[in-house]
Amino acid sequence: MSAEAADREAATSSRPCTPPQTSWFEFLLEEALLEQHLQKPSPDPPPVQLIVQFLEQASKPSVNEQNQVQPPPDNKRNRILKLLALKVAAHLKWDLDVLEKSLSVPVLNMLLNELLCISKVPPGTKHVDVDLSSLPPTTAMAILLYNRWAIRTIVQSSFPVKQVKPGPPQLNVMNQMQQEKELTENILKVLKEQAADSILVLEGALKLNKDLYVHTIRTLDLLAMEPGMVNGETESSTAGLKITAEEIQCQVCYDLGAIYFQQGSTNAAVHENAKEKFFKTKELVAKNGSSSLHFTIDEERLAGYCQACGVLTSSADDATPYSQIHSCMKSGNYQDLVKIFLEDNLTLSLPVQFRQSVLRELFQKAQQGNDALDEVCFKVCMCNTVCDVLQGRTIDIQFCQLFLKPSKDKIDFLLEVCSRSINLENASEVLKRKMGAFLKNLCLGLEDLQLVFMISSHELFIKLLKDDERKLLIDQMRKRSPRINLCTKPVTSFYDIPASASVNIGQLEHQLILSVDPWRIRQILIELHGMTSERQFWTISNKWEVPNVYGNVILGIKDNLTRDLVYILMAKGLHCCAIKDFVHAKQLFAACLELVTEFSPKLRQVMLNEMLLLDIYTHEAGAGVSGERPPSDLISRVRGYLEMRVPDIPLRQVIAEECVAFLLNWRENEYLTMQVPLPLVQTNPYVKLGQLLAATCKELPGPKESRRTAKDLWEVVVQICSVSSQHKRGNDGRVSLIKHRESTLGIMYRSELLSFIKKLREPLVLTTILSLFVKLHNVREDIVNDIAAEHISIWPSSIPNLQSVDFEAVAVTVKELVNYALTINANNHFWLIIQADIYFATNQYSAALHYYLQAGAVCSDFFNKMVPPDVYTDQVIKRMIKCCSLLNCHTQVAILCQFLREVDYKTAFKALQEQNSHDAMDSYYEYIWDVTILEYLTYLHHKRGETDKRQIAIKAIGQTELNASNPEEVLQLAAQRRKKKFLQAMAKLYF
Repeated sequence: MSAEAADREAATSSRPCTPPQTSWFEFLLEEALLEQHLQKPSPDPPPVQLIVQFLEQASKPSVNEQNQVQPPPDNKRNRILKLLALKVAAHLKWDLDVLEKSLSVPVLNMLLNELLCISKVPPGTKHVDVDLSSLPPTTAMAILLYNRWAIRTIVQSSFPVKQVKPGPPQLNVMNQMQQEKELTENILKVLKEQAADSILVLEGALKLNKDLYVHTIRTLDLLAMEPGMVNGETESSTAGLKITAEEIQCQVCYDLGAIYFQQGSTNAAVHENAKEKFFKTKELVAKNGSSSLHFTIDEERLAGYCQACGVLTSSADDATPYSQIHSCMKSGNYQDLVKIFLEDNLTLSLPVQFRQSVLRELFQKAQQGNDALDEVCFKVCMCNTVCDVLQGRTIDIQFCQLFLKPSKDKIDFLLEVCSRSINLENASEVLKRKMGAFLKNLCLGLEDLQLVFMISSHELFIKLLKDDERKLLIDQMRKRSPRINLCTKPVTSFYDIPASASVNIGQLEHQLILSVDPWRIRQILIELHGMTSERQFWTISNKWEVPNVYGNVILGIKDNLTRDLVYILMAKGLHCCAIKDFVHAKQLFAACLELVTEFSPKLRQVMLNEMLLLDIYTHEAGAGVSGERPPSDLISRVRGYLEMRVPDIPLRQVIAEECVAFLLNWRENEYLTMQVPLPLVQTNPYVKLGQLLAATCKELPGPKESRRTAKDLWEVVVQICSVSSQHKRGNDGRVSLIKHRESTLGIMYRSELLSFIKKLREPLVLTTILSLFVKLHNVREDIVNDIAAEHISIWPSSIPNLQSVDFEAVAVTVKELVNYALTINANNHFWLIIQADIYFATNQYSAALHYYLQAGAVCSDFFNKMVPPDVYTDQVIKRMIKCCSLLNCHTQVAILCQFLREVDYKTAFKALQEQNSHDAMDSYYEYIWDVTILEYLTYLHHKRGETDKRQIAIKAIGQTELNASNPEEVLQLAAQRRKKKFLQAMAKLYF
């Protein structure tokens, strides 16, 4: 045993392991001092957590004799503790990767500041102002270490952090965590403010081009033991651990690249700097390796940075798929973007995460209002889905959402993607099976047989699925739709089928169902009838429906082919009309008209009537939407239909209904009032109702005493809303009254009336019929809250037999009508007031306030102008007051009391006395202009001892514009300005 070892053993054995009168930490300190004295470190590396323990003890505040907290004293004990922490870091070769993983930001900040201090960096000196080349090597290295850590900490703070699941809550632990969090945030704030200086320091370090040294345990011992040697060995070029110039450049370039890359999110030009630094790092790593005694470069992360910089800064010459996609996204060249995804479906070079991130970004842009991106999102999603299929991944939910409403264009593109994503000549059997299974499942998920046929007839589908697989698929489709037979071998062209008996009947029936081309329908029927004369082909689809009034006439045609053709053309035309496919409907009806003209005048008139209805629908859905009047020819045909007197012609009631609604919507009131033949009015209930509505609307601008037609319309509607009742004797002998909701006493049922009204769009007509129902609702005896409406005074005030009216049905009708009216014009303030009154009557006060405020907003440019007094009447204001009161918004009640023609001080004072208010209370005082109310508020707050609120009220009174000596114009302007601000604040609250 050496003498040195013997001395150490003797010294160790001469003292107890745990002194009885010393703390654990003092014992640890003695151990450390002894280790320092022997000048031989322990064979095992000290744990990083010792740094935390040493620095926490060194920074612990002291308490003086007066129990006042003092900063930690600068005594020998604390200096030794800080030195021990530095020695642990020196033992770890100052590797920031290791230190950052184990130490928090505040602890590492304290450690590096101690390093700066012991390295003789003057406190308060800006590092950017120091010339690194003139400093001792260890001092320059200390500055580099600090600024590298500062930059790395800023970059690390920008990354998302996974939250640690907390354990059971402990108050002292939670307080400690909160303090550490606040301290970390403060340090980060300072580091970010100094980031520009740190970057300049590191850029300057790249120009040093000389080796530096970092403190070791030995140099730290020398500094502690011999202060006079600071200017000696510790400052020489050989003191400490040598860090070569290339190592310094490597680590500094990497850290600078990281900060430049982070800043590039707000300044794209900085990406060039990041690229330069990362590629320099890559060269140095390739030359010297990624690991040294002092640091380690994460090569995978470096490769990711290099690839990202290559994408963000690449030129046209060295473009990669990543950079091309980035360029397309940036320039909005989405056509090329889809092309890149399509091409990559063959090579599969883009990672799935990258594909999904591009799709997410497109969805975000589309949700921000760029509707043109919807198609791009669909196409990229299709490319990603096919890529997932080929790689055996689960199909994403976005594909299912985008395919909820499939169309021909979507199927076309999907089939193109599938075809371009697989090379059938070179593809493996596994890939073929995956693609075939995808297309088969797609067919099973579609309901539209035409779309199924598109897939099943595609060349790729035929090559991927075997004959028995296709037959099995057909059987599955038959079970789902037993009347349909899918073709096992699709033909080369949908419209080019050879007219021969060898063609399968099921295939022709399938085409007959899908086709909307009149000529093709006729050709298919001729072929089918040539194959068999026993079938009635108008029955092969249960979707072909023709009204009974027409069906009886059509099925009476003796020739089977003609009967089938007429029935199918009409059924398909009606279906196209129902789904608003007016172009195909017109073609089908025109072909049917040409066919029946040859042999049936009755069916010819039927088709002319249906084509008139189609033309009405076409105009109303097209030019009529923009307010363009219909051509005079169409109006003449509508009049001609109503006046038609051809006997034995089957008529659909809906045509008369649409014709009358059409004339009312385009203000043909003169014709309906004066020119409609009397027999037509007596026989057609819709014409009678239209005539009464037109006459009433004509008289509205006239004198008030002109009310005869209004009374006639009132009586017709009352009769429709009346209930028929009958007496029935029960088993016990008592007589009970049975009421029927749908009265047969009126000219039509209430549901028919409601359906007719919902075809109207003319505001005056809607207002008239709406005010009639509102008046009818208000007539009932048990009504508590009347509903206001425009022109309500023209209707009678009473009904002789109140019990006969079904007021529940009337209330429901009023709600339905006002909801429909607001879909026509959501900014009609009179309709909005009716909606508000309905909510008020049904105790829905928040909703009522919403519509009262909306009614005022739409007619005053969001309260920038004065709300007309016929909108905010005293009744409306009182209802708004009641709503606020019942919602416990008492300050709002007091302010609204000023809106009345005569200020309601009693209600205002009573509301202000309420202390349980759910509104903003004193923050509303600035909206009060009535000095009496403000004075009462001052008194009230003084009485309650509420000094702050009293001062707010006094401040409001003291405004010069409220001085009673001001001219009336000034006072009115002050009131109007406060009304505007208050109503705008209320609107933001309730909208």
